[in-house]
Amino acid sequence: MAQAPKIAPADFTCLRYEVKDHIAIITINRPDRRNALNRRAYDEVEAAFRAVSADPDVRCAIVTGADPAFCSGEDVKEMMTGEQHAESVTRLTSVRPEPTPAAVAALECDRPIIAAVNGAAVGWGMELTLFADIRIASDRAKFGEIFIKRGLITDVGGLWRLPAIVGPAKAAELLFTGDIIDAAEAARIGLVTEVVPHEELMTKALSIAERIAVNPPLALRFMKEGLRRTSYGDLREIGSWVSGTLGKLFQTEDHREGVRSFLEKRAPVFKGR
Repeated sequence: MAQAPKIAPADFTCLRYEVKDHIAIITINRPDRRNALNRRAYDEVEAAFRAVSADPDVRCAIVTGADPAFCSGEDVKEMMTGEQHAESVTRLTSVRPEPTPAAVAALECDRPIIAAVNGAAVGWGMELTLFADIRIASDRAKFGEIFIKRGLITDVGGLWRLPAIVGPAKAAELLFTGDIIDAAEAARIGLVTEVVPHEELMTKALSIAERIAVNPPLALRFMKEGLRRTSYGDLREIGSWVSGTLGKLFQTEDHREGVRSFLEKRAPVFKGR
């Protein structure tokens, strides 16, 4: 049975959530922060996917961002400094590591998910695109697994799903370099299925969602489960390893330097400690 969301969609402050014609549209709505995620936003992402799984009327979901970005990752000023950063370190080092709850909710969602990538999708924003089953991109979209630049490792999307989507060697290149690629390159390597003009993105996403939503709901759910079982592996195991490793990396000098250099807009100097 689907787990109930912790926060009701009506109470969302960082996301917009609407359901029409069996399609849920989840929009990250912090445009002034380029849709960067703070703790509240993470909780709402988790709740949104829980709401999709719990609603028998929903047959497909679209996740996108309020222009100009899809999701620029974590809100570094809030999440990587101060009390929220300290809380994350404490959680990851003092208790048994577990996968990121928002990632689990997205990956365990039993309805097809389309990512309509309208702008920058970097860091955890790129992770969110990887949790989707289908990715289409605006010609303004950019993608980047930039965790290495902060002295961290990617979440389960980059380690668990990216190699299956673009191949192990290309995934390794993206993860090891932290390079940001444009929509055309994303299409060339198979990260996205199609690139469309920016103003046509949601029309295209809705067209695909409508073609999915007319099909039998139970068969759709089992089809998605079958793809997950045959294409990937054990989410909980890799997710626990990621969380435990992040707990160690959060405490390194290189991580702190990665955050400081970003905030100070300068090149980082890493020392391997």
